[in-house]
Amino acid sequence: MAAEKETHGNKQNRRGTVCNVVISQETCSRGRQPIIFNPDFFVEKLRHEKPDIFTELVLSNVTRLIDLPGTEFAQLLGEVDPKVPSTGGFFRNLLKRKDKGVVFGMPLTEEGIAQIYQLIEYLSRNLHVEGLFRVPGNSIRQQALREMLNSGVDIDLETGDYHPNDVATLLKTFLGELPEPLLTHRHYHAHLKITGLTLFDERGNKTTVPDKERQIEALQLLFLLLPSANRTLLKLLLDLLYQTAKQQDKNKMSAFNLALMFTPHTIWPKNMTANDLQENLKKLNNCMAFLIKHSQKLFRAPPYIRDHARMQFSGSKILQSKDDLDLLPLGNTVAPKRVRQDADTTQHHTEEALKELFRHVNNNMPDSAKKKKLIRQFVKQSTPGTPVNECQTPPSKKHARSRSFGGLIKRKVLGNQVALEKRGRIVSLEPASNAERRGKENGSPESVSSSLTRVCFSPAQESTI
Repeated sequence: MAAEKETHGNKQNRRGTVCNVVISQETCSRGRQPIIFNPDFFVEKLRHEKPDIFTELVLSNVTRLIDLPGTEFAQLLGEVDPKVPSTGGFFRNLLKRKDKGVVFGMPLTEEGIAQIYQLIEYLSRNLHVEGLFRVPGNSIRQQALREMLNSGVDIDLETGDYHPNDVATLLKTFLGELPEPLLTHRHYHAHLKITGLTLFDERGNKTTVPDKERQIEALQLLFLLLPSANRTLLKLLLDLLYQTAKQQDKNKMSAFNLALMFTPHTIWPKNMTANDLQENLKKLNNCMAFLIKHSQKLFRAPPYIRDHARMQFSGSKILQSKDDLDLLPLGNTVAPKRVRQDADTTQHHTEEALKELFRHVNNNMPDSAKKKKLIRQFVKQSTPGTPVNECQTPPSKKHARSRSFGGLIKRKVLGNQVALEKRGRIVSLEPASNAERRGKENGSPESVSSSLTRVCFSPAQESTI
């Protein structure tokens, strides 16, 4: 009995909801739990708590990448229902909507996805089967499996009663019987436009080379607008097809071959006409093949969307798009008045802090060479508003002379009057000239020395001397 409960519990865990998270693989030798990091945490938070802001943000960036006319844009918003014929149809009218139950033929629910996940998990262990998703299975076994899934019971597919082709065909049947395509009617025209995104040449003309970066970015944005259940199942499906294509050397199913099998079940609008099918079939097949090849990149929000969502909850300045991020360093494009006010406030605080620091150095530090050096640095790096006039140290008997003073005295004593007159002209200080005249009249080195020591030079003047 205990073993049965354990088995049931394992099945329930296996069918849990898949989250877009990254689990740290660090060793937990001390019994610590693994760190779970979701890079799109703030994006999902913005989606649930501020849905209007989230939708406007994503739509504005979608229209930046692709051109959607009024009607198609209104369909993307859900304001206008897509135009589909009420009668007839090329593909979906071939599907018989019988035995609608919990899973088949009903809108997507968490319970339905959990049931279908049993098929996906089984197929992920049998990707080596040749012709998987192309070779049809046994219809009787498929019907029995379908009834079990509709009844909501857990199925042990490892007993050997079912073949992988049975399960693969039933998965396609489930997708084909959804009330609307997995990628929804609203996104149909957007996918056609994304498929047509190409690079430009040096002259600005369009080429035939697909612009993969823009296509991936547009699909990332478009998938953010999908309903939660559709997005979850789409990720499970594309991951399965991606792994299948990686083993194409065994199963002979490339990404394009898989696209041919799944395009009708995921993208085609309901009751599509033969004319529309013929016109857009190649684009839709290429679109599905692109989704399979790049599926590992499509379920991440673009970096600027993550930054915007984080700023919404951190109180920082909000940027609306990738263009805002590119243009921000080139100028004050975001609230210029506010930026100028912030700059003025910061400048004021800086000046006050410099003044306070200068007072502390000038009043509290003892007179020394270090103090003089610090004050010189204040004068050299002064900005408007800093105490430049205060930074000149008062004359001190102990440290009145500097190297320049000694040089002047030495030259005076040796009689180098020409050099002294040149330096006197550059300095052009009245007290210094008077002191020189008194020194010449007296003719004694002591008087010259005493007169010079009474002069207070600024550090800039000292460097000039």
